[in-house]
Amino acid sequence: MDASHAKYQRLIDRCQAMPPTPTAVAHPCDASSLTGAMEAAKLGLIAPILVGPLERIKAVASESGVDLTGVPLVDAPHSTASAATAVALVREGKAEALMKGSLHTDELMGAVVKRETGLRTARRVSHCFVMDVPGHEDALIITDAAVNIAPTLEEKVDILQNAIDLAHALKAPEVRAAILSAMETVNPKVPSTVEAAALCKMVDRHQITGAVVDGPLALDNAINLEAAKIKKIDSPVAGRANILLVPDLEAGNMLAKSLTFLAGADAAGIVLGARVPIILTSRADSVMSRLASCAIASMVAAARREGAKILG
Repeated sequence: MDASHAKYQRLIDRCQAMPPTPTAVAHPCDASSLTGAMEAAKLGLIAPILVGPLERIKAVASESGVDLTGVPLVDAPHSTASAATAVALVREGKAEALMKGSLHTDELMGAVVKRETGLRTARRVSHCFVMDVPGHEDALIITDAAVNIAPTLEEKVDILQNAIDLAHALKAPEVRAAILSAMETVNPKVPSTVEAAALCKMVDRHQITGAVVDGPLALDNAINLEAAKIKKIDSPVAGRANILLVPDLEAGNMLAKSLTFLAGADAAGIVLGARVPIILTSRADSVMSRLASCAIASMVAAARREGAKILG
């Protein structure tokens, strides 16, 4: 095993001890999306239900040398119908996770957020990258770098809570969330610092639960203990954060891609806040990233089953 994938490998190993999660795969009509789903199935992470134009899926399987024996197939004529049908399988209780195939993210998420037929909950839908950064001890959860463009304070409450719940589903021993800005002092001219301070007070008042939270913090003093010491920041989060809440999508996207392309990190992506976890992979993702995304979704689904048992 490549040492740089150690954190992902631990997640995958943990998932292999659990039953595979029934997963509706929407429109797996190219080699990367179909083989990604089937690789995850081979490792016992998911039990895929392939949704899309059957002849196209079979043709791709034949070209890619993928054996579909025993895999449930559900016919849908085109990508929009594939998204709607995959969402319907979740609503019917036949799938506990959703996975993006070779359709646009907007098409899949459009079906997810539809008021009458989608998978909305009271929570805001948000995206988390779980980054495996070489040389960094913990996996880093970065949110939101893919769904919410310029979130309000109210929306950041849900984005943060979704990420905290994810960290617990991934069995993090302690959840430490940093609210990022360009500085670690509150400056009325920089709105993200004011919102960070408000989020921390909301944690004090138990409006956000399950984590130690601090902010505003600049990136260096959120993840580097030496930088935090130099700035004399007295905080259980500074230098040790495992969740990074970014001010907006642009900052998050640049941070995640910097880690990927400059630091050799892998980025597994998942959407939370819907009825089930949604695996969003991109054609540029490595095989390890795709497998890790499936493992993360399985652990979230398992945590939800446990929560339902406790509440039930």
